[in-house]
Amino acid sequence: GVCCAQGKGTTKNEEEAARLYRQAASQGLAPAQICLVQCFERGADVVQDVEGAVKLYRKAADQGDMHGRNALGKCYANGAGVVQDGETAVKIFRQAADQGLTEAQNYIGGRYMLDLNGVAQNLADATHYLRLAADTGDADAQCSLGVLCEHGQGTKRDLGEAVRL
Repeated sequence: GVCCAQGKGTTKNEEEAARLYRQAASQGLAPAQICLVQCFERGADVVQDVEGAVKLYRKAADQGDMHGRNALGKCYANGAGVVQDGETAVKIFRQAADQGLTEAQNYIGGRYMLDLNGVAQNLADATHYLRLAADTGDADAQCSLGVLCEHGQGTKRDLGEAVRL
């Protein structure tokens, strides 16, 4: 499917890619489910189907796929294909963050820092998740963590660390 979608070693063919992704997704392969969802979202030679995308994200998430969890969290956060539910979004993002997905760590850290989307402010947890993301080189997380270090929120005040970040 990837080769057809990207035209690697063959002619680029989104319809064939979607067919192959659908075949693999029906066998329970989470990465294929995610790729098929991306076809749905783009409307790339398949009918754009947000509700179908949510179903596939949920299948991938239920299999423990961190990218599926992150994508499903975005659906709940934005009300895309489901009723918007910040609390559910945060629960799902936290699962992806705990699996090591930088994007989800940054999202959760920011919510804990700013008291957003049904997450009560918890600066210690904000520091924890933002540090995980910052350690991977995520610039947004580094900036947010730098602010916490500068003001001694959720961590000891450390101007040197704030500047380094």
